[in-house]
Amino acid sequence: MICSGHELRQSFLDYFSERGHTSVSSASLIPQADPTLLFTNAGMNQFKRVFLGEEIRGYSRATSIQKCMRAGGKHNDLENVGYTNRHHTFFEMLGNFSFGDYFKEEAIVFGWEYLTKVVGLPIDQLWVTVYREDDEAYDLWERRMAVPASRIIRLGEKDNFWQMGDTGPCGPCSEIHIDQGVALGCGQPMCAVGCDCDRYLEIWNLVFMQYDRDASGTLHPLPKPSIDTGMGLERLAAVSQGVTSNFDTDLFHPIFQAIGERTKQTYGKEVNIDRSMRVIADHLRAMTFLIVDGILPSNEGRGYVLRRILRRASRYGRLLGCSEPFLYELTDSVVQEMNGAYPSLNEGGSIVTEVVQREEERFIGTLEQGTPILDSLVSEAKSKGLKVLEGEAVFKLYDTYGFPVDLVEDAAREENLRLDHDGYQRALNAQRERARKAATFAATAVKPYLNELKTLASSTTFIGYDRCEAEGIIQAILKDDQLVQEVLPGEPIEIILQTSPFYPEGGGQVGDQGMLTGPDGRVQVDTTSKNDLGYFLHKGRVIEGRVRVGDSMTARVRVTSRQDAARNHTATHLMHAALRELLGPHVKQYGSLVAPNRLRFDFAHFKSLSSRDIDDIESLVNEQIRANTPVHTNVMSIQDAIDEGALAFFGDKYGTEVRVVGVGSFSKELCGGTHCAQTGEIGIFRIVSEGGISAGVRRIEALTGAGALAYTKQIDGQIRELAELMKASPNDLIAKTHKTLITLKETERELEQLKMKLVAQELDAASVESQSIHDIQVQIQQVDGLTMAELRTLSDKIRHTVPSGVLVLGSAKDEKVSLLVIVTKDLVKRIKAGDIAKSIASHVDGSGGGRPDMAQAGGSFPAGLPVALSQVFEFVREHGS
Repeated sequence: MICSGHELRQSFLDYFSERGHTSVSSASLIPQADPTLLFTNAGMNQFKRVFLGEEIRGYSRATSIQKCMRAGGKHNDLENVGYTNRHHTFFEMLGNFSFGDYFKEEAIVFGWEYLTKVVGLPIDQLWVTVYREDDEAYDLWERRMAVPASRIIRLGEKDNFWQMGDTGPCGPCSEIHIDQGVALGCGQPMCAVGCDCDRYLEIWNLVFMQYDRDASGTLHPLPKPSIDTGMGLERLAAVSQGVTSNFDTDLFHPIFQAIGERTKQTYGKEVNIDRSMRVIADHLRAMTFLIVDGILPSNEGRGYVLRRILRRASRYGRLLGCSEPFLYELTDSVVQEMNGAYPSLNEGGSIVTEVVQREEERFIGTLEQGTPILDSLVSEAKSKGLKVLEGEAVFKLYDTYGFPVDLVEDAAREENLRLDHDGYQRALNAQRERARKAATFAATAVKPYLNELKTLASSTTFIGYDRCEAEGIIQAILKDDQLVQEVLPGEPIEIILQTSPFYPEGGGQVGDQGMLTGPDGRVQVDTTSKNDLGYFLHKGRVIEGRVRVGDSMTARVRVTSRQDAARNHTATHLMHAALRELLGPHVKQYGSLVAPNRLRFDFAHFKSLSSRDIDDIESLVNEQIRANTPVHTNVMSIQDAIDEGALAFFGDKYGTEVRVVGVGSFSKELCGGTHCAQTGEIGIFRIVSEGGISAGVRRIEALTGAGALAYTKQIDGQIRELAELMKASPNDLIAKTHKTLITLKETERELEQLKMKLVAQELDAASVESQSIHDIQVQIQQVDGLTMAELRTLSDKIRHTVPSGVLVLGSAKDEKVSLLVIVTKDLVKRIKAGDIAKSIASHVDGSGGGRPDMAQAGGSFPAGLPVALSQVFEFVREHGS
């Protein structure tokens, strides 16, 4: 009997390969060219276009082990992970597929034979379900496979009929279940196959794709019926290893061992500890694979799901006693356990560690601030005998500290409480309404000419990849969003040609400029765009004569601008490839601008680039430029492009054929833009800036060609000018500057020490107000002309004057007020510095807060400083008893 997870993977692929199936590698967790999915959640996702007839592969039988995610979107198991034996965010799906080749009989034979003869599952414990109207499948199970009729169950459409969407391919399915025994049942009299308890566990789903459902709901037989099957590796490992939980299989043992060593906890001894360790183990697998596939934590989309998974695991770590970042130390256990099946883990392992550590460090403050408040909410609800956490209070926790509501829900669930979702939603909606009223909106009007335009013109055909001049007939003229027949000089217009060499703005590249010349007039084109209907809008104005609908125009693109844009576009591809090679495969494009005079590139990365990084990127790109490699383009199917390693921008919708732009073996991307013929045409590449634009997203701006050369000369000029100012040669400039900076810092430090010495001397004679309140020494002092940093330095010199008590220093400088509050550690249980700072800050029109032993406040009302200081006595009098 095959038991181990590694053996199951290999035996499955071997079994189907021996039966004529092509073994296909797992697709990325980011669905390829399918914007309808957040994550790859089934083995069939990568074959969707084949099933739809939009793509033809070189094989009609396939088998795969697909990495899958079910967290976020329609399929979301996140909240159940840890509480059940079989829910996961990340899992592996075994599948075999037929694209118009074999059908029900072979699929049933293959499934039964693999489970009973290869894996060795007991036949007398296996049950099957079929769609209630699928007599063919029923007969095959009973007569061909000799399954007793008592163990073949007919179920309805909800359980045993699969469809890709409201319309399109669909069909009945048949599931194989295993009876795990009465002990795992729900104990209900009606417990049977189809019950939600764990007794009858579904192992394998065989989908018989034999119909096409039209818009009316009518089913039409497909000319070539197909097969799509899916079986979770984790469940199969559990039943083959004789355990009742997926987490008790060898797939998780090494990860639990690593978690146990780090947390000093043992799996299998206590329910709450086990739950936390299950959550962490599952989420470690999910975060590792997501990051390796190029997803970084963010506040939207896939990145937000990753952030939720990371933060949920971090919170459960705190329940095990880990108050510091720890997940990053455990991701390698996933890499070591699974790199045999997924070699890409070896390449991305170090990136995973760094990304996870940074995200943990970002979140630790939120947990430290929010957890005590959450604990208080839970305790208060339980003390009042409530079963619900108040929604408005939970919203305030989220709104004030950013504490995720799903973690609040987890905490409530652990204490047998539930979240008041309605109250939470009301508070959220109220805030959104306030924001809506504070904002202004501009409605986007529907262009009135579009319907008429459809009857007058066909979409524009682009013919400009290999030419910058061509003839084109005017199909329509737009002026002030109205269709007109002719226009006169000076009037701004948009012209639609039947064919055009002008590249329309798209894919980050700006639209072409140039001239349209006709029999009676000329039009200067300032930019070109493309609307949703496929019409190219040549935007500009008539500079001579008149133009009419139907005129044949000579369209001439401004060659210098086109060539400069092409240089920048090809350089963008080279830079993208260089970033991925030098920083890691997680780098992916988030946006770009390709103009004749510059390029801008936004990409996923989790930290700023060092000077060394920028130098290495420039060097690698310029190395490719000097190689003068030919830039080639090919049109092919989307799958062929991806199989050849082309970078697709996941989430975009692609047609059946795509244009692939390649630079030797260095770069290959799907792209519709214009490019150089050879990389040498770029000339030179220089990065002029790099910075962050949002969490996990960086931006590079760069120049090529003449622009890069001019920038280099400008920098050289600035260096020479600076050398003159520093009275040094350019070669000695860095050393001279470094020496000067050291001298300046030493001088500043000496001045600071002298200033503090003078201030301290003046304080000895200054008026110091001090009172003893509730046996607490309270001392206040106003010392004008100091910054907050200088107040802190001063406090170090005089805090010995208050060995036990409260010391508050205040200063006004340049219309700004600074207040520093110190409470000695022996008194922080009675009175807290942060509370004092918050209380007195209002008198100087400011705010404050901080630690129990030290806090600060700032404001903009210097006249209120004496009042603020005097209120310290009142605060201690009221709260210090």
